Amino acid sequence: MKTKTMKTIMMMKRIIAQHRVARRCFSTGPVAAAYELKVDAGEVRRDDAQVALAAKFDVLHESLALLPPVPVRIDDPTESSATSSSPLLLARSLASAQSFLRKKFHLWFFGTPPRGMYIYGPVGVGKSFLMDLFYASVTVPDDDSCCNNNSLKHTKITKRRVHFHEFMLDVHHRIFIYKQKHPRGDALPIIAQQLAQEAQLLCFDEFQVTDIADAMILKRLFSLLLDWNVVMVATSNRAPDALYKGGINRSLFLPFIDMLKHTSDIISMENSRKDYRLEKRACGQSYFWSNKDVHGDNSINRDMQAQLEEIFGGTASGTEAEIIPVLFGRTVQVARLNDRCAWFDFSELCYQPLGAADYISLCRRFPVIIMERVPQLDANHLNEARRFVTLIDACYESRTRLVLAAQVPLDELFVDFAAQVESSDGEEELIVNDKGGNSSSFATTMIRTKEGEYYEWSATGRIGVSLAQLSSTNDLAFSFRRAASRLEEMGGKEWGRQ
Repeated sequence: MKTKTMKTIMMMKRIIAQHRVARRCFSTGPVAAAYELKVDAGEVRRDDAQVALAAKFDVLHESLALLPPVPVRIDDPTESSATSSSPLLLARSLASAQSFLRKKFHLWFFGTPPRGMYIYGPVGVGKSFLMDLFYASVTVPDDDSCCNNNSLKHTKITKRRVHFHEFMLDVHHRIFIYKQKHPRGDALPIIAQQLAQEAQLLCFDEFQVTDIADAMILKRLFSLLLDWNVVMVATSNRAPDALYKGGINRSLFLPFIDMLKHTSDIISMENSRKDYRLEKRACGQSYFWSNKDVHGDNSINRDMQAQLEEIFGGTASGTEAEIIPVLFGRTVQVARLNDRCAWFDFSELCYQPLGAADYISLCRRFPVIIMERVPQLDANHLNEARRFVTLIDACYESRTRLVLAAQVPLDELFVDFAAQVESSDGEEELIVNDKGGNSSSFATTMIRTKEGEYYEWSATGRIGVSLAQLSSTNDLAFSFRRAASRLEEMGGKEWGRQ
């Protein structure tokens, strides 16, 4: 009898174990359910890699219910902590010790916080799409009626979904504001507390590191956020080991990669080579091209100009110039505009020293941006191409309609290229060569002097280049593919803010 009972118990354990495996493989959580609704509605085609990713998001969604709350902030590290008298320093030390013990109590009482997720793979395979479904499922319901979809559980948690460019701009702006009041203070602990209290779940789109200023603070910033029980999810075109590859002082960045692997589940979608954005081909309403100047006498150019003016909503003269405020006390000027649309030449936005902060401010102000005279972007236009790609990302994230008048068709706009570093006689140089799409052979050479400065060598002499831009040349090749894919998706009549 005892043996029979033991066999029954063992059988029940096997059934339970099989059930758990089945739950992991065939998720019925809110992300998988939302995905299936999209499939049933014909909005997407079922993809095995996307189904598996949805199941992983459901596991994270369930674990968020046990996420420890953000501890109450009781200390405010400022400049005075470095210059105050001994009693005040002792008081702050006691406060820090109390904060440490409080965090340890949360760890003991609630258990280990959920691991984050870092999802990487080629463009258009559904990384951001699935992350957005997950983000939408993590919400605070107004009433029970919003949970009527098979009684799906909605986790109550503060959250923020942001493009990684914009997030780091926000961090640097907070540091800038803090340093104005406390020039000798340590900004990162207080900023990490602020970010944690604003959002316990951070979802980053297009995680990439091309700026040495970002690279140097990421390890400490993210360690502090983890201390405050913040869960992070990120999508990227780069595997963790490829982040900031070839960057200045990359050895100082490697501890961040180790931390990322230790605290997050690394999920590859490299085998998903299908770009689903290309199935939603542009209908020709936002991308126009002619290999002659748009203001020429050719009838095709006149038609294109007329279509641009129709989108603009009036004559191209617009109104008086407007000064758009940007972070860090900067501004950007718009010469041709009306209430809803700004009109630029490519040179105005991409030949000038502008960046993500400027483009984000423009997108917030205007639901439509027109840009004309867009050239073919190859290895001779690295700086301009990088700015153009950043503009596309800003428009994509804000759902701003970007209307382009270019000199080549869309499938020829970006010329792929490769970059490698070569050494000779103790000197290093970065060689950038295009890989087709053009009958010419473009190349530019970056030379480092003995003083450690980088220059671009050209037929007209040496031109100084940015160290931060130099380190991200190969990342730009990834960005080209993403930008082309996004322009395809953004080209339809339905795209834009309503």
